[in-house]
Amino acid sequence: MILVPYQAAHLKRLQAQEAQAYLGVYMTDEYAKALEQTTAWAGLVGDQVIGCFGVYEMWENRALLWSYMDQGAGRHLVAIHRAVLAYLEVAPYRRIEAEVDCEFEAGHRWLRMLGFTMECERMRCFRVDGGDSALYARVK
Repeated sequence: MILVPYQAAHLKRLQAQEAQAYLGVYMTDEYAKALEQTTAWAGLVGDQVIGCFGVYEMWENRALLWSYMDQGAGRHLVAIHRAVLAYLEVAPYRRIEAEVDCEFEAGHRWLRMLGFTMECERMRCFRVDGGDSALYARVK
C-alpha cells in the first residue's frame, strides 16, 4: 500500500465496507471535494483505492479523525493501521476525536488499538442517517 494526498476522486472510486455503506447517499461531490481541504490521504494498492482517511481540524488542538474504507481493505489493515498510527504520533493536536457506530465492534477495536479511549458509549441520533455512535478520544 502507498499513501497519496487525498483527492475527491479517491472517495468516489471505493466500494464502502458494509459498516459504512449507509454513507454512500451522503457522499456528494461537494462533500468529497471539501475533504480535500483537510489533512487527508488515500491508501492505494496498484490503482485500487482501499481507504481514505484524515483529520478535520475543529479548532487549534482539537481535530476529528475520519476514515472511509473499501470492502477489500481487510487484507491491508496492518498497513492502514501503521499509517494512521504514525500520523497520530506526530499530529499537532492535543485532542483527536473519532466516532464509531455503536454496533460496529471492529471499529471499536481499531480505535482502541490506535490509543483512543471511549468517552461516550452512545450518542443517540448522532449519525447523518439518525443512527447511534460512540465517541472516542485520544488525548496527548
